[in-house]
Amino acid sequence: MYRRARLTSICTAFATVVALTACGDTPARTSTSTTPAADSGGGGGSATAPTSQTAAARGVKLTRVGRLDNPVWITQAPGDRSRLFVVEQPGRIRVIRNGRTLSQPFADLTSRLVSGGEQGLLSIAFAPDYQQSGLLYAFFTDRAGDERVVELRRGSSPDRSDGSVRTVLTQADEESNHNGGLLLFGPDDRLYIGIGDGGGAFDRHGAHGNGQNLNTLLGKILRIDPRKSGGKPYTVPADNPFVGRSGAKPEIWSYGLRNPWRFSFDRQTGDLSIADVGQNEIEEIDFVPKKGARGAGPGAGLNFGWRAWEGTNRIDREINPRPVVFPVLEYSHKSGGCSVTGGYVVRDPRLTSLRGQYVYGDFCKGELMAAKLKRPRASGNRALGIRVPGITSFGEDLSGRVYVISQSGPVYRLDPR
Repeated sequence: MYRRARLTSICTAFATVVALTACGDTPARTSTSTTPAADSGGGGGSATAPTSQTAAARGVKLTRVGRLDNPVWITQAPGDRSRLFVVEQPGRIRVIRNGRTLSQPFADLTSRLVSGGEQGLLSIAFAPDYQQSGLLYAFFTDRAGDERVVELRRGSSPDRSDGSVRTVLTQADEESNHNGGLLLFGPDDRLYIGIGDGGGAFDRHGAHGNGQNLNTLLGKILRIDPRKSGGKPYTVPADNPFVGRSGAKPEIWSYGLRNPWRFSFDRQTGDLSIADVGQNEIEEIDFVPKKGARGAGPGAGLNFGWRAWEGTNRIDREINPRPVVFPVLEYSHKSGGCSVTGGYVVRDPRLTSLRGQYVYGDFCKGELMAAKLKRPRASGNRALGIRVPGITSFGEDLSGRVYVISQSGPVYRLDPR
């Protein structure tokens, strides 16, 4: 059924720094005891260049805004430009207020989750009405190894939660990898949730894999209203594409994904971009323009092909999903990459050389890249000459400024040179 996975130099080159599942599966973003502790303050200022190639970037530099413990996500709350919220994989949500990292976390969920490899606290998303409701949502791997989305609430201080935790959604998961883990409120104010295919190699789950199985939430992007209503922990929007379809979960928005490690909406156009981590050979970026998309946001009902396809590479010929949306950008592991990390279309007016371009990276290669996303193929894909070791995520603040996170601790902002 499956084309035999090639044993490439990736297995040897990165074996000592990342855990590989079956030597060719997604590299785990491992927690280590050597990660520097968070700054107690004074995290601002220009960063020491991660490599000498930083100077090659045209009109762009990195400014370090903090140093945390295995950071994996950064965001801002609606209406609050003074605080950055950084997610630490071991289970804490940290606050950088006016350039200073606070010693006390906004919330500490470490007792509720398991962390290590690809598991842990993976993202948060603030409700669009956060200033009034005080609600935010977190995605983590719980003590049973399952995927869990919970609701948190701001406390009397904007720097701390009130300690309450309400479970919104849980998805059983038998494997420790391919968790996805991103929460984002879309342009339509609905909560989008990325979940991986359940782990292991080649999605060997059932006859067609979880990615193609509409009766599971694994290998999907979901779309819900996370507020409890009528005794239910959340509601499914009536315009979701599989509402009322027999044998399909109504929460599903898009499917056929392996491990969507970060997706984003263009703040100007509403276009959807998804970085999907590949198996042994291909990393891909999918792009769906909002124009003409069904429903309130792009991507409704679309199939991105996994496990039949890894990028445009056919790997399982016994299943034939149609139609399939192919990536607009892909690259081979022969280039030195092995695990794509999705970013953002830059709308920061200060970064004129990158405006309108999608910035992304690769966990293993650590090189910032940029391309113009469009269908059917992206254009102008190029290296920016800036390296950040172990890129775990990108983020965007309320002003459209873009951030890049290193697993080793530093959090950087892209600034004009």
